[in-house]
Amino acid sequence: MKRLLMPCTLLACLLASSLTLAAEGMWLYNAFPKDKVKTKYGFEPTQQWLDHVRLSSVRFNNGGSGSFVSPDGLTFTNHHVGAQCVQQLSTGGKDYMKTGFYARSQAEEAKCPDLELNQLVGIEDVTAKVKAAVKPEMSTADAGQAQRAAMSAIEKDCTTSTGLRCDVTTFYSGEVYHLYKYKKYTDVRLVFAPEFGMAFFGGDPDNFTYPRYDLDITFFRIYENDKPVHLDNYLQWSKNGVKDNDLIFVSGHPGSTGRLRTMSQLEFLRGIDYPSRLQRYPRRIALLQNFASGSEENARIAQEYIFGYQNSQKAFTGYQSGLKDDQLMARKAADEQKLRQQVASNPKEKAEFGDPWDAISKAMEVQTQIYLPLTYIERRAGFNGDLTTMARALVRAAQEKTKPNGERLREYRESALASLEQQLFSTAPIYKSLETLLLGDSLAEMQQALGNDNSVVKDSLNGKTPQEAAKDLIAGTRLDDVSVRKQLYEGGEAAIQASTDALIVLMRSIEPEARAVRKQYDDQVDAVERAEGAKIAKARFSESGFTEPPDATFTLRLSYGAVKGYTENGKQIPYDTNISGAYQHADEHGDKPPYQLPESWIKAKSHLNLATPLNFISTADIIGGNSGSPTINKAGEVVGIIFDGNIESLPWNFVYDDKVGRAVSVDSRGIQEALRNVYGATALADELSGEAKKSKSHGRPKSATPQTTTPSSY
Repeated sequence: MKRLLMPCTLLACLLASSLTLAAEGMWLYNAFPKDKVKTKYGFEPTQQWLDHVRLSSVRFNNGGSGSFVSPDGLTFTNHHVGAQCVQQLSTGGKDYMKTGFYARSQAEEAKCPDLELNQLVGIEDVTAKVKAAVKPEMSTADAGQAQRAAMSAIEKDCTTSTGLRCDVTTFYSGEVYHLYKYKKYTDVRLVFAPEFGMAFFGGDPDNFTYPRYDLDITFFRIYENDKPVHLDNYLQWSKNGVKDNDLIFVSGHPGSTGRLRTMSQLEFLRGIDYPSRLQRYPRRIALLQNFASGSEENARIAQEYIFGYQNSQKAFTGYQSGLKDDQLMARKAADEQKLRQQVASNPKEKAEFGDPWDAISKAMEVQTQIYLPLTYIERRAGFNGDLTTMARALVRAAQEKTKPNGERLREYRESALASLEQQLFSTAPIYKSLETLLLGDSLAEMQQALGNDNSVVKDSLNGKTPQEAAKDLIAGTRLDDVSVRKQLYEGGEAAIQASTDALIVLMRSIEPEARAVRKQYDDQVDAVERAEGAKIAKARFSESGFTEPPDATFTLRLSYGAVKGYTENGKQIPYDTNISGAYQHADEHGDKPPYQLPESWIKAKSHLNLATPLNFISTADIIGGNSGSPTINKAGEVVGIIFDGNIESLPWNFVYDDKVGRAVSVDSRGIQEALRNVYGATALADELSGEAKKSKSHGRPKSATPQTTTPSSY
């Protein structure tokens, strides 16, 4: 590949330029700035250290991160990452979200219906292969399709030859492509989860704030062939935890950032996308809270939805605050103007790149024009719920599987089908009362957004009110039966066309409009952002080299920083909190929800070391998706687990600044104290600390009766 003023290879440039970087950054494992860490902290991670941490890290495919913490497949993440499984297992009158869960033997470890974990075992630079698919005479849209086809072919070849999950990931808007190879685990079993009241102590009012007092943890175990997986790479548990100014690392899967976006892309988010989301979320929160007030069972099945929307509401409010910050936006504008002047003043660069910023600006105009149909029809904001999601997937999969792999939509490429099938054939419970509520409200919202004359609105409502239509559609579907879904999927296009299932019929009818707006987005927005964004990235690198990591893509990254408090409004905020503070926090709020400690904690108070650290903060660079990331020390030991950031960290989506922004972790010492002295989970605590005596049950004593962390268990 032709490079400007760069005789080194792409990756070598990235490694070399990292010497001049600031401490922030969500770094690729194959381009980690080891020398910079050594210069600032006197510690240089070896390649062996990096490989061990990488192989000990894991991605939860429902949107979070985690790590392996014992040789016998024990896996560690946040409660809010594992909560979907915890709730799915809460059947037959049980409510493990409320009571918690602890399997005292492996026989009691409960299998999650549809959880998939990915371990990154290999990385390959495939930039040349993807770019070779683009020919000079191609239009931007054709070039985008050619690259997507090349990516799908690379992934299929990799999966076929290795048996691994293989994903081609785009970095720097399309200037770099890496093939990520994952070992996939789908037999994932719940070992331990605390009560929701302790995992999310302080509730929505405390979310994205600090100080915090949460035990946001869950433990799983991975199995193969009905046996726990033996692991050579796992993180050991720290006995000493952290102290002020300690160097720490965070290994996780940040979801998405916009630090390298152009001003027109940021303005689209600020003016169109974020306001739309921030209008939608409160509506859905109110809807679900009203539903939850109807009965204890309604409250149970709606709890995770409410948490998710409340979390998104706060997160996007924080992101929007960054884009409304005049200083931040002025800084972004100045950086862009400087790069534009560099290109304009260099005849060679100007001839090669043209004006990619203007091209992206025009693409944002297109995205603005198609935003409502793209959001409500193709991205299903007008068809909210699990059943409508499955109906769309079944209809579209039947069509896509008839096409050559390179011509399919990316989410239906050959290498992605196994994960799709796992979701489609999940045995997780589906609640039609909730599905009816969600669909009815989203249909009403779509009607308001697109108008009564829109063909999709007409087809969806069929002359009825949104609530009436939703009631009939959900009553007329059998997609809550996994055997019906399997029948339709395996029957392919013929089965889908013959189906009279109400939701299949609906999704068939709106498919032409959905595909049309999807094609418009793929050809006139995504392809432009990829082609022109790659030019901007190349121009940026020609001036300074790869001086910052690529934007987050829900792939494994390693960040680093220091355990450190901060000053807020003249007040010094200490770096840690302790167990005693949790009781004080509850008392200050009258011991009422969401500040009501579970009964297990009330009973255990006299047995606890109240000075034990519970949460701490650091300057590690994180964003959504990092939830569950292990926080580790120089020895590669777990000292905590990321579960949140303060509200000041949310603008990190666009610009990192460690003046007051902080990542929040649960302390490893607080976890041990709670496991041993609140929950009586001694075997689990011993397995973490390496003190368990090995036996056929891997150190986990068997009990005759399954136990949950209800107060009566202690």
